Formats: sequence, structure tokens, C-alpha cells
Amino acid sequence: MSASDSGEVQMSDLQIVQELKNAVEELHSEMAKVIVGQRTVVRQLLTAMLCQGHCLMIGVPGLAKTLMVSTLAQVLGWAFKRIQFTPDLMPSDIMGTEILRVNPETGQQEFQFVPGQIFANLILADEINRTPPRTQSAMLEAMQEHQVTVGNRTIPLEEPFFVVATQNPIEQEGTYPLPEAQLDRFMFSVNLDYPARNEEAAIVEFATGAREPQLKQVFSKEHIMECQRMVRRLPSPRPVVEYAVDLARMSRPRTPDSIEFIDEYVEWGAGPRASMYLILGAKAWAALDGRPTANAQDVRDMAALVLRHRILPSYSAAGERIGPDQIIRRLLGIVPEPVGAGAEEEPPPPWAPQGAQSPGS
Repeated sequence: MSASDSGEVQMSDLQIVQELKNAVEELHSEMAKVIVGQRTVVRQLLTAMLCQGHCLMIGVPGLAKTLMVSTLAQVLGWAFKRIQFTPDLMPSDIMGTEILRVNPETGQQEFQFVPGQIFANLILADEINRTPPRTQSAMLEAMQEHQVTVGNRTIPLEEPFFVVATQNPIEQEGTYPLPEAQLDRFMFSVNLDYPARNEEAAIVEFATGAREPQLKQVFSKEHIMECQRMVRRLPSPRPVVEYAVDLARMSRPRTPDSIEFIDEYVEWGAGPRASMYLILGAKAWAALDGRPTANAQDVRDMAALVLRHRILPSYSAAGERIGPDQIIRRLLGIVPEPVGAGAEEEPPPPWAPQGAQSPGS
């Protein structure tokens, strides 16, 4: 029986959790040499990484998405590739291809594999919705299987492997929006907003100056992979698991668990993968705080990140300008929290949907 099954935490995992907390604080300090603010977004990326998931990052141009991800790769000591998705990008450009060459030693013709851009530890898939579905599918297959198939060859990708895909929310002409089934492959949907005034002033000073900070590596690849295994081993209290399942199930319209609000304003709700990601994310989120056990508040902290791209609003919701974030906030107010699971004392996270009003309120 594992520690997760028994509800107990191994002493070695307690040590890994504490080491992780200290290392993450050092990582934030290194990131702050280049990235002003965005501490919460960096932590969300780390949470998905510890769960071996992938992130969809949505924000307008100019919010330093590329700089943030490349800086994270540098601090982690990972190989980094940025793939600019365009309408003419082919699957072979990403995965690689086999070319026919003459072996100089034998004089025989043979196929040689030329790796594509996917062969790195951290991939930034920039504007993934600008490429046709065939190329999108090839990318998402690599994300799911951690391997690529070219011809008759199957080549595994080096671990750890983490993909951050970006989308521009304001420029939709000439795009190929990801279908809901493919959106479901992303663990988190992370929204980036404009910086505060003082942060923007600091960004301008840094970007227009001559300072070139030197970054040091904080994690090793082996350390990250050990932390990923540790997250899986951490226990999940049964009431917290049931709370996560209830959140996902009550987001589905026209089911025995649905309510009138969901039936009217949701076309499709979150599937079972959402329940799993709510718990995995909650465990990793707690571990980043140095806590070996997730509570209900950790699940609530994950709700918007996990559910916003898995809930499809209905035409009625679109007509009343009710989006996924408003639906999630209403859902969090309806689903009862488990008693004594630590959900009632902590405030909601700063990125949670704010100020949403229920229809008719």
C-alpha cells in the first residue's frame, strides 16, 4: 500500500516537500531579476510542471510571455525551444523527418532522422491557434504520449517535458481555434493581465536600461522529476477528493447532479480529467507551500485554472455575457465545502474570477 493510499506521508517525502519550498523561493528570486511581478503566474506554471501537465497561456501581446518561459527554462537549466505557429507550419517541422543520405563509410543509401523543434525539455508553442488542425494534432500527440512517430520509428522525448502554448485573445482572424477535445489536453488555462502601474514603470526602466542580470540554475532535472514522483505519492484526504469530484460533476448540464443555473448557462461541462487535475494541482500547490497534504482551499485555488477551458457556455450565457469564469465562481458558491478540510479560513487566490454576479442578482 502506498502512502497516498494509506493517508500517511513518508518521511522522505516530507523532506522533499520542504526542499521544494526552499528551492521555489530561490527560483522566484532568480526570476525576479528579469521578470517584474507575475509571481503567481510563475507558480501556476510550476504547479502544472510538477503534475507533468501542460499549460495554455492566454494574454494580449507584449506581456512578456516568451521572456517568462525562456527565463524559467534558464533557471531550471532545461533545453528550451520556441515554435512560432503559422498557417504554413507542417507536422514534420515540429516532429522531424527522415531524409535519404549516402553513408560515407559504406556508400549505401540509408534514411537518417533529423529531429524537429519538439526535442527540448520546455517548449513554447507560440500562438498555437494560428496553425491548421493537422499540425495542432501532431503537437498535442507529443504532449500526451511524450514521444513522436516518424515513419516506422517511434522516438521518446527527453524527460522532463513541458509545453506552454499561447493564444492571443483579441486577434482571431485567420486562426484555427482548438476544439474542446484538444483543449482538454491542457491541464491549466492561465490568464495573463496587464501589470500594475508601479510594475509597468519597473518594466520600462529595466527594458530600456543596460543591465544584464546573471541567472543561476536552481533545480536539476533529476530534482524536478523526483518532485513530480513525490506529488503523486502525497495523500489526498477523501473529503477533498469528493469535493473536487463534486465541482466537476456539477458543472455538467442535464445530469442528475446538475442545477438550474448550469442547465441554462452551460452547453458542456468538465469531464473526469478535470477531477483528476483538480486533485493533482491541489497536491502540487500545497507542496509549493511546504504542506504535504492538500485541503479544500487548494482545490478552490485550482478551480478556475482547471475548469475555465473545460466549460462551454451556452448561447444564453453568451447573450448575457456570462463567461466560464463567472460560471465557475457561481459553482464555487454552490458546491458545499467539506467540513474540517481547511477550505474556510483562507481567502480566494488573486487570479480567481472576481466580482461575478449571478443572473438576476
